[in-house]
Amino acid sequence: MITLKKIGSFVKVEHTLFSLPLLFAGALLAPRVPGTSFVPWDKFLWIVLAGVGARTAALALNRLIDARIDAKNPRTQSRELPSGALSRSQGWAISAVGAVLYLFAAAQLGPLCLKLSPLPLAVFALYPMLKRVTWAAHFGVGLGLALAPLGGFIGMTDAWPVEPGPWWLAGFAFCWVSGFDILYACLDEAFDRKEGLHSIPSKFGRPVAQDVALILHALALFCLVAMRWAAFSPKPTWIWTALAPVALLLTLEQKYGYSLEKDSPFFRVNAWIGAAAFVYVLVGVW
Repeated sequence: MITLKKIGSFVKVEHTLFSLPLLFAGALLAPRVPGTSFVPWDKFLWIVLAGVGARTAALALNRLIDARIDAKNPRTQSRELPSGALSRSQGWAISAVGAVLYLFAAAQLGPLCLKLSPLPLAVFALYPMLKRVTWAAHFGVGLGLALAPLGGFIGMTDAWPVEPGPWWLAGFAFCWVSGFDILYACLDEAFDRKEGLHSIPSKFGRPVAQDVALILHALALFCLVAMRWAAFSPKPTWIWTALAPVALLLTLEQKYGYSLEKDSPFFRVNAWIGAAAFVYVLVGVW
């Protein structure tokens, strides 16, 4: 019997913590009409529903596409599809419900949002396939999350972002999540090599992967630094205090990523990075 607990575990509801803060931050960067509220709450609600729907569709697709691989990997054999807790038809139904919710919410946000809505779905369907063909697959995951702040901005304005702020935030998301995924892939270095799957750890080894992740996390921090001059006005010196938690969390993620274990703080630290970036943006535009 399918339950909410099984569905939540299947689509990793906690992973929504990665994307929703970035959606919110992108929305905050949208120009505000004088005399209106700081956040148009009706649009904010539709952005939340779009984000939840898109993330549900994405995680379900990922699990469905990787089900056979997950069944071979000792680390992932207990997931819902390999273990039989959910059937493939149930998995497809969950993905379809997420996609419908996402498309419906996008339609409420405006014509441009609806027109662009297939683009994230295409990315979500493509990036799980990349590890079958290229070690650069991690950047597909980064691209998926980089769309979140752009989506939040477009959802608020129904216009393509020409301001630099959302693009710097997208750059942060791309570098942060790509670096995280490279470190995460170190868990499967031997398995990927054995099965002919492609990743930076399986191709170049763990030390190189850790160095690449370090560079990406440094670039992620640089993107947020650049936002101070690109998107925040006035530009108070104390804005750096709001950036400090992001820098600390990225440092901890890199540290814990060097020796991943089952209950490593690595995953909990990563869940807070998006929220810390949101606070930085909130302080900058307040």
